[in-house]
Amino acid sequence: MRCLITGVAGFVGSHLAERLLADGHEVYGIDAFIDYYPRALKENNLQGLRTQKRFRFLEKDLLHIDFPPLLAGIDWIFHQAAQAGVRASWGQEFGRYVDCNVLATQRLLEATLEVGTIQRFVYASSSSVYGDTNILPVTETAPLNPFSPYGMTKLAGEHLCSLYHHNFGLPTVSLRYFTVYGPRQRPDMAFHRFCKAIVERQPIHIYGDGQQTRDFTYISDIVEANIQAASSEKAIGKVMNIAGGSRVKLEQVVQALREISGLPVAIAFDNKQHGDVKHTFADIECARQLIGYNPKVSLRTGLAQEFAYIASLYGDSQDVQASIA
Repeated sequence: MRCLITGVAGFVGSHLAERLLADGHEVYGIDAFIDYYPRALKENNLQGLRTQKRFRFLEKDLLHIDFPPLLAGIDWIFHQAAQAGVRASWGQEFGRYVDCNVLATQRLLEATLEVGTIQRFVYASSSSVYGDTNILPVTETAPLNPFSPYGMTKLAGEHLCSLYHHNFGLPTVSLRYFTVYGPRQRPDMAFHRFCKAIVERQPIHIYGDGQQTRDFTYISDIVEANIQAASSEKAIGKVMNIAGGSRVKLEQVVQALREISGLPVAIAFDNKQHGDVKHTFADIECARQLIGYNPKVSLRTGLAQEFAYIASLYGDSQDVQASIA
């Protein structure tokens, strides 16, 4: 297949591109290098991809690109590009979230409709669409009440995909990611910050009391879900949760990192941030039935992989030993 990945220099996009190339597909990647975090990290994500003959890269803003010529011959679209971050989505930055998460999605859907030959449009949605729910584990039929401007824009993009499917028959699929982690995770995300703090012998900063829980999903499971969604006819027009299948307290994560790193870990508790929800936990039965999704990477194994990556990125990987149980 010939695949297009938006946000290809990002965390999920770069891993997905590598997997598709390994499976024998062609990959066209787009990224605008939005300055939410350092460009050098994204360039590093692309290093291996740039050496591949079946990979082509275009640095372009989705709001200004002429899509139809680019989409000619494309079979699968993986729309991973977005302005990320719950905490940064308040105030004056909201306009960027609307542009990147809503308007860019609408432009890409319109172009997909115009071209008329795309076999699958896979949209990266988020567990943020559910908001601060107490109904756990959450199913796809639960009320959608985003708790942040970011969550609202991701839900708008998801609704657009559903609208274009129901009105025009576009083969869209929306995947609601639950807290993705692993090597190349964004530097503002919790596990990246935790591992970096340990490597640099600094306290881990936790927002709130550490009792909040998350359904953590390792990056390779997210990648597998994308490929399964693109390959399954049953997935067309559907929305589904993609998660790791377990609910873990942040304090348990810190304890696991203590054991993995073999280093002392101090904790500093900071104020809870606006838009942060208390708990997430997904029911993934829909994804199991529709695409055969089954998360395979345990939290302990995934944490060890991420810690080893962070140690190599910020510290002396020979001095900091990561063990995978």
